[in-house]
Amino acid sequence: MKIKITLLLSFIFLATLAKAQDSLMLRKIYDEELVNGQCYGNLHYLCKNIGQRISGSANAQKAVEWGKKLMESYGFDHVFLQEVMVPHWVRGAKEEGIIIDGKNRIPVAIAALGMSVGTPKEGITASVIEVHSLKELDTLGESVIKGKIVFFNRPFDERFIETLRAYGTAGDQRNAGPAAAAKYGAVAVIVRSLTGSLDDYPHTGATSYKPDGIKIPAAAISTIAADQLSNLLRQRKQPLIKFYFKQSCQTLPDVLSYNVVGELKGSENPNKFITVGGHLDSWDLAEGAHDDGTGVMQSVEALRILKAMGYRPKNTVRAVFFMNEENGDKGGIKYAELAAQNKETHIAAIESDLGGFTPRGFGFDGASPEMIKNINLTWKKLFEPYGSDKLVRGGGGSDIGPLKDKTPGVVLIGYLPDSQRYFDVHHSPNDVFENVNKRELELGAASIASLIYLIDQHGFNFNN
Repeated sequence: MKIKITLLLSFIFLATLAKAQDSLMLRKIYDEELVNGQCYGNLHYLCKNIGQRISGSANAQKAVEWGKKLMESYGFDHVFLQEVMVPHWVRGAKEEGIIIDGKNRIPVAIAALGMSVGTPKEGITASVIEVHSLKELDTLGESVIKGKIVFFNRPFDERFIETLRAYGTAGDQRNAGPAAAAKYGAVAVIVRSLTGSLDDYPHTGATSYKPDGIKIPAAAISTIAADQLSNLLRQRKQPLIKFYFKQSCQTLPDVLSYNVVGELKGSENPNKFITVGGHLDSWDLAEGAHDDGTGVMQSVEALRILKAMGYRPKNTVRAVFFMNEENGDKGGIKYAELAAQNKETHIAAIESDLGGFTPRGFGFDGASPEMIKNINLTWKKLFEPYGSDKLVRGGGGSDIGPLKDKTPGVVLIGYLPDSQRYFDVHHSPNDVFENVNKRELELGAASIASLIYLIDQHGFNFNN
């Protein structure tokens, strides 16, 4: 009996000691970042010296070359590029959009959707039919839609506290709307910008066509202009309101590009990996600051923090700058394919792609209720002093998603910053460096580095 009590007390003592050591390590991680952080300065260079980085562009290549040099300058154990073929879509001349109300011509802000085809050189003029869902197209049918411009005008559902859910429920009209409207003879599509903000900035983003389907021009319209057009359609009979728009975008042949990868080699398990990353490409309307400059800079910063502290990970830790998340996900797919080809064991993959706002916590994709319970019992108190203690089911990200099928057993994790302002800037001309807060960005980098440390030390086997 005495032996059992002694063993129990020893276990409790060791567990308490480990938790104290973890707490001290997290404090050191945050101190290093908040005093010596470099991610904000690096983001400034990426945004101001390179700028927009749409896949296949010269700027995307500049970002690859700079990203590799940055990782090398930090003395990571291994820095390399992964080849990946990516789409090369170009916007061309600035788009023109005009509401035609009789003799009145009202210019409005539009932007071509990524991967859209262009209009004829003279543009397109047609009557407008307003719809709020893809199902409504089926109800109206070809007799109503043929020859018209379909105007998808479903706004964000403001009842969602997490704005990502509102984005998700509105996104089908941009992703699949043009292809669906083309089936019924629409000549073009305009889509209300996917944002809860009322502004005059069109928010772009990718659309997709079926390989054997008809491709019609598609553009985002600003939320202010969308409301203006909708009001006119209600006030007048729909055939009286026409819309003109012109865009010269086109898709060129695929281009060779790269994922940028930097490693800190594991001291015990060099062939087991913890990946952290974001996507280096961005849309071309601005600087890609929050989407996803903040994510790539936080990822490389997490490794810089650990190296600067002299921490030697047990497992190999990788920072990855993925290419082509915005209009193809080719970088994430290639990374997963190579991981499987090389028979790599991935313990966890973390993605930061929801902006550089105040950190709230992390979402764990596919985690069981028991796993989430243990994560919270073990780590929640450690993150509470830093406000990053929201540890919930659901997460991951587009770039790390392909790992799920290619590397069984990997835990996919999404970094969760505060979401309330993200879609004010997302895919819009507002996504610039000036809209990133230094303190928030650095706190996020420290949160990510802290989670990497805890996974590296303890894994997800909470029974031991």
